[in-house]
Amino acid sequence: MAIRMISWNVNGLRACLQKGFMDYFFITDADIFCIQETKLQDGQLAMELNGYEQIWNHARRKGYSGTAVFSRTKPLDVCFGIGLEPFDQEGRVISLEYRDFFLLNVYSVNSQRELMRLKERMEWEDGLLAHVQRLEAIKPVILCGDLNVAHGEIDLKNPNSNRKNAGFTDEERSRLSRLLAAGYTDTFRYFHPDATGAYTWWSYMFNAREKNAGWRIDYFLASDQLIPRLSRAAIHAEVGGSDHCPVLLELE
Repeated sequence: MAIRMISWNVNGLRACLQKGFMDYFFITDADIFCIQETKLQDGQLAMELNGYEQIWNHARRKGYSGTAVFSRTKPLDVCFGIGLEPFDQEGRVISLEYRDFFLLNVYSVNSQRELMRLKERMEWEDGLLAHVQRLEAIKPVILCGDLNVAHGEIDLKNPNSNRKNAGFTDEERSRLSRLLAAGYTDTFRYFHPDATGAYTWWSYMFNAREKNAGWRIDYFLASDQLIPRLSRAAIHAEVGGSDHCPVLLELE
């Protein structure tokens, strides 16, 4: 029986709820639904999701970052963060242990304009890789979420003009290459190696979404051990409600 997983940066869950989030949630009928950028504090929102465990990781700072997972199966264990301050105060990672794998819901640090946080981003990348490898030593890992980097030129509309911008620097791209080389597969590219115009984020400016001038920065990465179980990966670009769209992975 297939396991269906969804990951979506909702860019503010309360706003997304006003733009069709629940319709999409129930239509997709996912077994595990991961969201990033909830922008909530504890107690600000009560979700009625019958049949789902709800796991939340809120940032200490109000209206910022935050992740959540809605899971039909109760995880064997849950942990928050990657053991690295101050990132663990920003609600960026939920790690869930299931019978056959770990699932990490991740909202990566944005290097920001003028690359103000690039140094912190590199520290984050090192900490995330170390966390993933600790878990991988126990059982295979699936990592999903907004990784805030387009890996290859095929993954954004305008690679040449963005080469030194946040999300497409050599440093960020090389860190994703390093993670993949450690034994992980970009599941969308596994099924769609040459697909162009396949993006998951569009700026709100310049009618970027209408022109499909976007970036693919939302991923499902899977341990190479799980390749025989991969059955489908997709981008739901037609789904509005955020400047990101949901991505899907199905596992046998």
